[in-house]
Amino acid sequence: MADHQRIHPVDLEAGSNRPTAPLVPGGSFRSDKGDPARSANHQHQQRRQQQGYVPGPLPPPPRRVVPLAPPLPPPRKRRGGRGCCCRFLCCVVITAVVVAVLAAAAAGALYLALDPKAPRYSVDRLSVSAFQVDPSTLTARAGFDVTVTAANPNSRIGIQYEPGSSLGVWYSSYRLARGALPAFYQGHRNTTVLALAMAGEVQLGSAVVSGLQDAQRTGAVPLVFRADVPVRVEIGNFKLWKVTSRVRCDLVVDRLMDVSSPIKIKASNCKFSLKL
Repeated sequence: MADHQRIHPVDLEAGSNRPTAPLVPGGSFRSDKGDPARSANHQHQQRRQQQGYVPGPLPPPPRRVVPLAPPLPPPRKRRGGRGCCCRFLCCVVITAVVVAVLAAAAAGALYLALDPKAPRYSVDRLSVSAFQVDPSTLTARAGFDVTVTAANPNSRIGIQYEPGSSLGVWYSSYRLARGALPAFYQGHRNTTVLALAMAGEVQLGSAVVSGLQDAQRTGAVPLVFRADVPVRVEIGNFKLWKVTSRVRCDLVVDRLMDVSSPIKIKASNCKFSLKL
């Protein structure tokens, strides 16, 4: 069996036995001589070198730009002046609050220690010494004797009544008489009765005179007693600032135009206030 498998040498140099078909089938991109595109490029470079062309150095490959992180903002500079102003304002506010709290505490303690009470006033007696209306001019001339009682219920506060007071007896919006309160000092838990003489002259209207006559016929004439008195409060040896004590007493009397007998006060309501 080995005799039948013999190898016959083939002379490749012989022209009759040289293969005529290409080693690489058609449509292929490579052959024994390499890539046709690379070979054509090599031949093109050779022709350019033969013509005297010297190729320059190849440009460097483009660098890849790596984005950098954004820069950090610069640290803010502290303004020393602004900080000082803020600290100063804070100190002022805190000091003011502390002073206000201490003052309120002191005022509260003083109030509790003194236990202040408002003085009380009343009109106890009102008599007409003169009242006449001129029918031609409708001018009324009046004179009153008024008894006023002032009571100071405070045990540690005195009241100094200053000069410059103003008293008045009014009918409607017309002041019939005026007077003044004498200056005096009223001590602790003191009650003072004052007898005051008041007089005045005022021109009335015809409707006012008619209304006054109608009120006298019914036995109820409305009058108003007003007093504005400057006073000072005294605590021990200390005198506080001056204030105005205002008193208003709404009165109802049985008559006004008849002075043959004493006038009776049918109703009295007094109110007290202070004007700083």
